[in-house]
Amino acid sequence: MKDGFIKTAAASFDVTVADCVTNAEKITEIIKNEAKNGVQLLVLPELCITGYTCSDLFLQSELLNGAEEALKNICENTKSADIIAVAGLPISKNSRLYNCAAVLYKGEILGVVPKANIPNYNEFYEKRHFCPAPKNNSTLTLFDKEIPFGTNLIFACADMKNFTFAAEICEDLWVAAPPSVNHAKNGANIIVNLSASNEVIGKCEYRRSLVSGQSARLVCGYVYCSAGDGESTTDTVFGAHHIIAENGVVLKENTLFENGVVKTEIDVDRIDGERRKIGSYQTEVSPDYKTISFDMHKKDVELTREIPQTPFVPADALKIDERCSLILTMQAMGLKKRIVHTHAKGVVIGISGGLDSTLALLVAVRAFDILKRSRTEITAISMPCFGTTSRTKSNAEKLCTAMGVTFKTVDIKKAVNQHFEDIGHDPNNFDVVYENSQAREREQVLMDYANKTGALVVGTGDLSELALGWATYNGDHMSMYGVNAGVPKTLVRYLVRHAKKLFDGENIGEILDDILATPVSPELLPPKEGEIAQKTEELVGPYELHDFYLYYAVRFAFPPKKVLRLAKYAFSYNDEILVRWLKTFYRRFFAQQFKRSCLPDGPKIGSVSLSPRGDWRMPSDAAAKLWLDELE
Repeated sequence: MKDGFIKTAAASFDVTVADCVTNAEKITEIIKNEAKNGVQLLVLPELCITGYTCSDLFLQSELLNGAEEALKNICENTKSADIIAVAGLPISKNSRLYNCAAVLYKGEILGVVPKANIPNYNEFYEKRHFCPAPKNNSTLTLFDKEIPFGTNLIFACADMKNFTFAAEICEDLWVAAPPSVNHAKNGANIIVNLSASNEVIGKCEYRRSLVSGQSARLVCGYVYCSAGDGESTTDTVFGAHHIIAENGVVLKENTLFENGVVKTEIDVDRIDGERRKIGSYQTEVSPDYKTISFDMHKKDVELTREIPQTPFVPADALKIDERCSLILTMQAMGLKKRIVHTHAKGVVIGISGGLDSTLALLVAVRAFDILKRSRTEITAISMPCFGTTSRTKSNAEKLCTAMGVTFKTVDIKKAVNQHFEDIGHDPNNFDVVYENSQAREREQVLMDYANKTGALVVGTGDLSELALGWATYNGDHMSMYGVNAGVPKTLVRYLVRHAKKLFDGENIGEILDDILATPVSPELLPPKEGEIAQKTEELVGPYELHDFYLYYAVRFAFPPKKVLRLAKYAFSYNDEILVRWLKTFYRRFFAQQFKRSCLPDGPKIGSVSLSPRGDWRMPSDAAAKLWLDELE
């Protein structure tokens, strides 16, 4: 369980109805194979040892005895398999028959969980054969051993504290109060569900929503395994629908009507961290619950789950457009409220021809369109200085003209040179004074022009820049409302690209394409042969890496080694580059907190926010030593 990953699997096979011997042989083979494949938790279908569709044969002692003998054989033949397997079978106790899940490990039965909710409607008539689980835990004698029996069982790995799981069976998930609710509240990080859910039109989608929704509500991993081909088709067909979800996200799912194995890794450390973070998450240690410990040694788990390079951006192309439209609307509505509340006569934006100021302008235009106010009340000011190139300056002017906003140019070279003279700075010394003087002069122009016209200054800095502190304190760091404060750089590109569709007919497509193709730069150093000399990503590192680091280090509070491990899976960069920029991320993130502590207002957009009034409170004097030492 290195870094909290547990390899889980759901597996179905071509069951032979009522042939316990053949089914046991197939189950044994699956357990052995998946143990070799590194699976640590394997879930098999409901009543898979007998077949779910045995009907009145469940009342035959021959079948029940055969099922127990098959279970015994499975245990004896898997003693050397380092894997937890959960298999379904009918078990008789005190003259009552129960639909059960047997939890097996290295030839031992750790516990037996009976089904709590017995369906008896439509095509289901389980109450004809089975009784609902008793309210309280007890024991069951199997093969001369006393086995824990009951619904309130938590199985916990002694060597891996967050590897805890509990079981429910099929209908248990479909009721108003599933047993898994209490399982999670009592410490189960993974829920396994042995099912025999037949297929009807639309049921697949509903089943998927149940599994993903339950994993979200309970902040847990959920492994759902349903019966498939081989079950009797007298009145129903079974689709072998297997789903593995984690905290609302379906990690892996199979194609219907294909028996086989679906496997991926559930991150139980992430689940544990999320539960700690959510203050309203209810936990309890009920005396009704029994914890059953087992010894499984830690092992390295090869990751097969998807680790996206851009976690802030949806992988589905259709969802990207939907997400971008929503984000632009959220930004615009935030700005709209601020304009209305302050009775602002307009807004002022510093327009550079770069990505961030372009996005801020597009948001402002959308806000004024919603307000049904003239776009001419938006004043975009270009403030060329020592590093400004003709490309960015031209793009800024063309975009503003196309969008119908008021455009002004204020050349700040003279003012900055005067400032250099006032403070005795050599203009040929291209140090931080040279750079920051330009940024602060630009902010002064924006603020003073806003005061003159009764307008608001709209900030352009984005979430990635806030994380790295890539802003001049009291320069571009400051505004009256920061519309991009919740948007990471990798997402800014998608939003600007989406604007071509949003503002269709504005003739801005070619302009936006060139802005998207322009290197990210503050343009504070003199150009080289007319081209941008100062490229941000060459100085602080690729934004795709920093956004990735930000997501996992802040959103999930993963330690540096785990963040690095995930980056290795996601990117093709070599280890030296990944470590170099991860160190840069932590150094800058800690050192630049003082800039985030006094941020202007701005709307939260996604699951990561660095507002000192919202999601992120951090002392400006905190040391990064622990995090950097781990990377060393």
